[in-house]
Amino acid sequence: MLDLVGSTLLIHHWDTDGLCSAAIILDQFKGDMETWTPPLGTFSLTQDEIAKAQGYKNVIICDMALPVSNVQSVAKKSKVIIFDHHHQKLIEEVEHINPVARGAKGEAYPSTTWVIKESLGLQVSLRIILGFVGDWEQRIKESPLFWEITQRYLKDKGMDFDDLLELVYRIDSNYKVGDRIAVMKAPHLLRRYNNRADIMSNDKWKQNLQKLDIKLETVLSEPPEIIDGVQVKRLDTPYAIISQVTRRLAWDSGNDTIVVNTGFFDDQDQLYSRSLTVDMYHLIERAKKKGYNAGGKKDVIGAIIPKTETEKFLAETIEYLKKNR
Repeated sequence: MLDLVGSTLLIHHWDTDGLCSAAIILDQFKGDMETWTPPLGTFSLTQDEIAKAQGYKNVIICDMALPVSNVQSVAKKSKVIIFDHHHQKLIEEVEHINPVARGAKGEAYPSTTWVIKESLGLQVSLRIILGFVGDWEQRIKESPLFWEITQRYLKDKGMDFDDLLELVYRIDSNYKVGDRIAVMKAPHLLRRYNNRADIMSNDKWKQNLQKLDIKLETVLSEPPEIIDGVQVKRLDTPYAIISQVTRRLAWDSGNDTIVVNTGFFDDQDQLYSRSLTVDMYHLIERAKKKGYNAGGKKDVIGAIIPKTETEKFLAETIEYLKKNR
């Protein structure tokens, strides 16, 4: 149980792992807590947002590797607790609960929900499983431990794996259609949703998914360009589907994949890359040193890049993938 005194702000990621992690934290917290996420697609805080966070006695950050400088600034006036599983530097000034930042293998912590489960001594639940299925999808079957946990849960509940994926897609639909308000409300709903039927009953999430399915199939019907053995796909859409497009292209082909979306921000582009063999850690660090909003895990990098620098970093990413295969 999280026993904190005073006002508390919960900053969370917008995907299924982030939202389920936030719901679990709400469940474990005594008192009121405001849930908040940065503008969709961004991985840092503005000075105004830092000042807002500093107005709370406690700030919990989950499933979001914010820049170290952002966290340190908030920590000057607030108690900060981080729950995460992404590659990031250990931040000594705060309570940083991230086994991967302390040297653990990413494969042992496939989601922030699992980090929270281990940290707080919780039992396996639907929200915990949705966290790591959301982040790994079909690849969870390659992990003997987590696939066994998943199968045991599915058998107990009379579900199959596709049922879990359907729930993930419905939860993710909030951010993919660009509805930030719905994202911030989702942890409170998921706190009350105890089973598959509860999540499936949300008609708004169902309608979101129907819109996204149409757009996704249109995008995937056009084959990617192949550059030096790397799949490169270009998008121009306001929908936040870049990670899903990258995942589908990479997993369906087994090839290194890069997707660039020029339609999400006015003055910046999104770049997302996934590999089944290349460790992305050093590329993530390189992107951060360039001043980009960037993050990811061993097999994936996501970055937000000024439009004037997109082509240069795209070429750099292709070269990184080539050299590290």
